Amino acid sequence: MKIEIPCDVALILDTLEENGHEGYAVGGCVRDAILGREPEDWDITTSAKPEEVKALFRRTIDTGIQHGTVTVMLGNEGYEVTTYRMDGEYEDHRHPKEVLFTPNLVEDLKRRDFTINAMAYNPRIGIVDEFDGIGDIKRRCIRCVGKAEERFEEDALRMLRGIRFAGQLQFEMEEATKQAIRKQASTLVNVSAERIRTELTKLLISDGADRLMLAVETGLISYFLPEFENMLQTPQNNPHHQYDVGHHSMEAVRHVNRQWKGFCAENGMSKKHHVALCYAALLHDVAKPDCKMTDKEGIDHFHSHPELGAEKAKKILRRLKFDNDTISIVSRLIQFHDRRHENCYIDGGYSPKGKRTMRRLMNQIGLDAMPLLFVLQRADLLSQSNYKQEEKLSKLEAGIRCYHEIIEAEDAVTLKDLAIGGRELMELGIKPGPQIGKILQRLLEVVLDEPEKNTVEILTELVQEMK
Repeated sequence: MKIEIPCDVALILDTLEENGHEGYAVGGCVRDAILGREPEDWDITTSAKPEEVKALFRRTIDTGIQHGTVTVMLGNEGYEVTTYRMDGEYEDHRHPKEVLFTPNLVEDLKRRDFTINAMAYNPRIGIVDEFDGIGDIKRRCIRCVGKAEERFEEDALRMLRGIRFAGQLQFEMEEATKQAIRKQASTLVNVSAERIRTELTKLLISDGADRLMLAVETGLISYFLPEFENMLQTPQNNPHHQYDVGHHSMEAVRHVNRQWKGFCAENGMSKKHHVALCYAALLHDVAKPDCKMTDKEGIDHFHSHPELGAEKAKKILRRLKFDNDTISIVSRLIQFHDRRHENCYIDGGYSPKGKRTMRRLMNQIGLDAMPLLFVLQRADLLSQSNYKQEEKLSKLEAGIRCYHEIIEAEDAVTLKDLAIGGRELMELGIKPGPQIGKILQRLLEVVLDEPEKNTVEILTELVQEMK
């Protein structure tokens, strides 16, 4: 099998071979090339020692030289070149006590996690596939190299990585590999929250985000997101729903991912926004198990779950070591996800009441989160039952059109949109201090209801009346 490799990678392999060393592209890049996916990185493994690699290339960086890794810089691109190695004894279910270099490629491949990641490629020799990674790709199967228990004993993060690969590639997990995760799930406590967050995030933004259920099936979820288990155990006996809280939330994640590509292109959004949306979809109903009450007709209700859910999501995201900006966006999306856009469009036009309500929502949630809210709300509605779904979606679309009309009209929705600011208030005789903020807020309340009053003249008159 022939694989197309970048010119820089070919240059590195040729340089190694011309100087008496072996060199191969290895790991995920080989897997992705076989699958017809664009590899994110091209990693190289070699029989050359780190100091020998450094001697062959003009610009190198000692990325992880104690583990045999040197980054070779060609232009602005860096390529990790790692010496064949065998890992010593693992003491903490995460890191080897020592790294031993070996002249044998197969020994290096033996230490890798899954068969689909344990293949190497050299244009002259072809693919080296000692563990039937190609066969597992054809079978669409995630299987450990050698004994799964040993691989997970070495590095507990591999359990979550296996689930992540199953999601990204939409593969199934081999039964023996699943059994090993069940047996060793508790060792995930040895893995940092940052590493867990990285794997969970890659899973959630993939087309196979529903493979999160593998973490439930194997018991792994208990060690990084126990709240999701409670969500799965909370039915929603309500005409608006057809799933329990957990499955409804997974459906919402799926619908977010289906919308994302088009939405991203239209709105200039980044991967960070995609991540925030997926976590908001996963956790938008996280407080429903705590809020559930059943009326005398047997109908379930979940009053105040958006507000409580926002606070609960903050705690979860802090536990996963997310940055404050992501925590802020996700919690705001959850807090306002249940806002319905009633009366936005009446008799062929946007109602004043609907516009007032929309402007206030824009002010409360923030303009950075507002476009994301519509994506979350659509995903939420599409994950409910068919009961009044068309009507609800129609109201949402009317709300979106109303929002765009407000944006186009440049109506004031934040303090910085006001025609006058703190400096102008001081010129009108207002002393510096808290009073300025209070007056500006009162002015904003006026123009949120009546945007035509956002002029210097009218706001100045209002300030004079407030003095």
